[in-house]
Amino acid sequence: MTAIAPRVLVAAACPAVLVCLLAVACGSPQPPASGTRTGAAGDAAASPAAVRASDPATATPTPKASPTPKAAEPLAGITVGIDPGHNGLNGTDPSFINHIIWNGRENETCDTTGTQTAGGYTEARYNFNVARYLRAALRADGAHVVMTRQNNNGVGPCVDRRAQILNRSGARVAIDIHADGGPAWGRGFTVLEPVADGPNDHVIRASEQFGSDVRAALLAHTSMPESDYYGSHGVEFRNDLAGLNLTTVPKVLIESGNMVNATDAALLTSSRFQRQFAAALLAAILEFLHK
Repeated sequence: MTAIAPRVLVAAACPAVLVCLLAVACGSPQPPASGTRTGAAGDAAASPAAVRASDPATATPTPKASPTPKAAEPLAGITVGIDPGHNGLNGTDPSFINHIIWNGRENETCDTTGTQTAGGYTEARYNFNVARYLRAALRADGAHVVMTRQNNNGVGPCVDRRAQILNRSGARVAIDIHADGGPAWGRGFTVLEPVADGPNDHVIRASEQFGSDVRAALLAHTSMPESDYYGSHGVEFRNDLAGLNLTTVPKVLIESGNMVNATDAALLTSSRFQRQFAAALLAAILEFLHK
């Protein structure tokens, strides 16, 4: 997210896919999480007593091996919404992203280009990468996932349209993924939570609980600290963002770190950290949905 004026316990036992993601994030030689599940070992050999050559009628039938039970899918039947902020080509169409929309409380531009690191790694790219890792992990746990954009090669959609997509999806919970462009000395993540303004009134309490789960999961599962320049203890309430003002599903917006800070930037641009961050978000979603 472009720089804007400023204005959680994790489940004790996470599913196999979360453990896998965290192992990859911490340098394990396992392959990246992709939602692929490995099959069970081959059938057991038949007992010699079951094979009587002289008379098939007296043969003892080989007992059939019990099928290996399918791994539990804790999110089966549940829809989760993901909004990867901005888009890779927003900067190519200023007339579109600068047109004015209503954000539920006041006028706001359709979108922005987002921020970037000193080396030119864009926020839009980071947002989409984390969203892809999170989508794969959620699907592996049985969830139906709705994303507001399917690639990083387009323009938009506008922030009010993103809220509509997730509201209409039937999602039980949703998250807007961003990274910040703060002061160069500042570090850390901030969870942005909605303020009641009408459309979002009935999901404020649930959004605050989800925000608490996200904060706790990030502290437990990533090396990104709470922000030392924005919000209080990693949390900030915002009433000027369409994605939060217009939501009708429990939702928070996560500023994953400060892309302008060299230490944060080194993390945010790492695929290892991006997987780690996605794993933490999965943990938070599981914790929230299974209370």
